[in-house]
Amino acid sequence: MSPTDAALNDAIAAINIAGYAKTRNHLEGKVTRLSPYLTHGFISMPDLFAQLPKLTLNDKLAFEFGWREFFQHVWHRSGDAIFKDMRPALPDVHYSTALPEDIREGRTGLPVIDRAVYTLYETGYLHNHARMWLASYAVHLRKVHWRVAADWMYGHLLDGDLASNHLSWQWVAATFSSKPYLFNAENVAKHAGQVWHCPRSVIDTSYEALEMIARSQTEVGIAPSLMGIDEPALIATPSVSSAENAVLTGAQRVRLVHPWMLADDDFDGLRLGVIHLPFHQRFPWSQQRWDFVMQRMQAVTDHVFVGDVKELRTILAGAAEISSVATLNPGYRELLTVLCTDLHNLPRQFPDPETACRSFSAFWSRCTAKTDDAPRRSWHR
Repeated sequence: MSPTDAALNDAIAAINIAGYAKTRNHLEGKVTRLSPYLTHGFISMPDLFAQLPKLTLNDKLAFEFGWREFFQHVWHRSGDAIFKDMRPALPDVHYSTALPEDIREGRTGLPVIDRAVYTLYETGYLHNHARMWLASYAVHLRKVHWRVAADWMYGHLLDGDLASNHLSWQWVAATFSSKPYLFNAENVAKHAGQVWHCPRSVIDTSYEALEMIARSQTEVGIAPSLMGIDEPALIATPSVSSAENAVLTGAQRVRLVHPWMLADDDFDGLRLGVIHLPFHQRFPWSQQRWDFVMQRMQAVTDHVFVGDVKELRTILAGAAEISSVATLNPGYRELLTVLCTDLHNLPRQFPDPETACRSFSAFWSRCTAKTDDAPRRSWHR
C-alpha cells in the first residue's frame, strides 16, 4: 500500500458496496483495504461517507465502519482499561505471557496460521478472518494471553489501531464478549483458498471439541515446520532526523501533525510532524509501518520533531496558536492537551453515546435509533 492520496482515491473508487456484502468473509473477497488510511487519518469517516453517496445504513459496509467507531467509543469511555481484561477471562485457564517462536516464525505446521503470519510480515495487512483465526489459535489452542499477542500483531500492522486491534483480540478471547471465538478446518475451507486449508489437523474437528480445549488447560500438540520466516524487528525510533530547535523557535501559528492525523491541508503556518518516542518505546512498529507513516508525514509537514514532545513546551513557548487533532493514544493524548491552544476532536460519522456501550449491538441501536430510511446524506456533518 502506498501512503499517498492517489492510492487512497484509487481504493475508494474501487469500492463495490454490493460485492463487499456478498464476498467480505472470503480472504479473496471485495474488501476495501482502507483501514491503514483511516487509522492514520488520511481521511475522516464523514469525508469517506461523503464520497460514497450510495452507502446506506442497510449496507454491510456501513455496519463494518460502525464497528471501527464502536471500538473508538469504548476506548474513549474506558481509557487505558482496554489494555486489561474488560470482563473476566475463561475460568481456571492459565495463559502464557510469551508468544511461542513457532507462531512468531510462521512454522506451526498449520497452513492457516503460517500463511497468516507470512502475509502479516510481507504486507502489513491481514483480512479480518485471518486475524481472528490467528488470534483464536494463539489464545485458545496455544494458551497465549491475548495482550502479549495483540501487542505483537499491532506492531506489524499498517492499520494497527490500539482500540480495534486489542478489543478484537479480547472479543476472540471472551474478555470482551460472552463466549470464545473458535474456528475449525471447515470454516477455513469455506472462506480461504486451498493453500490455507488444514485437513486432518488439530483444528479438523467439531466446535464442541474446540470449546472443551478452550475452556481447559489443554494446549494442542504441534508438529512445527523446520523452515519459517524471520520476524521483522519492531522498532521504537524512525530512521529520520529531527528538526533543529532553531527552525521551530519563533513560529507563531503551528499545526502539530501526529501519526493519526496525516490528512493534507492548506494550513497557513508551520506544519510540524511530531513523533513522541515514549509511546513508541511502549508500542514499537515494524520498519514497514514506519516507512508508511514517515513518508506521508514528511509529505504533509514542513519539519518533523522526533523525541519527547514535552520538549516542545519550551521550544514553541512563543507561539500564539498551536493546533492539532486529539488522539486517544497514550502519551500523545496527554501532551497534546497541554501543548495545544486549539485541539479538535476527530470527526465521527456516528454519534458517540454519552453512556458506555459494552456491546456493538447496543452501540448500533443507539446510533441508528433516530435515523429513518431517508437519504443518507443527512448523516454527514
